[in-house]
Amino acid sequence: MPHETIESVARSRAITALAVLQQLVDLRAYPHRHLAVVAYAAGGDSVSQALAAADHLSHTGWELINVTQVGSGRALHAFMRRR
Repeated sequence: MPHETIESVARSRAITALAVLQQLVDLRAYPHRHLAVVAYAAGGDSVSQALAAADHLSHTGWELINVTQVGSGRALHAFMRRR
């Protein structure tokens, strides 16, 4: 997701872990209760990246529901729910 905005995140209901960690999008304006955080990284780094983003979001009212690999790619998804 190049150049993520709150509008694009709301539309897709997904944000990259990198955007979360770099605080590129203010999720306070996110209109939905659930959000997918997508980590694209080589090897085990995607797990670290997804969980680091989930940890960051946990401080702002989000809780981790599940982490899974979707499809045959290397993207790892952390599914979050707003408390």
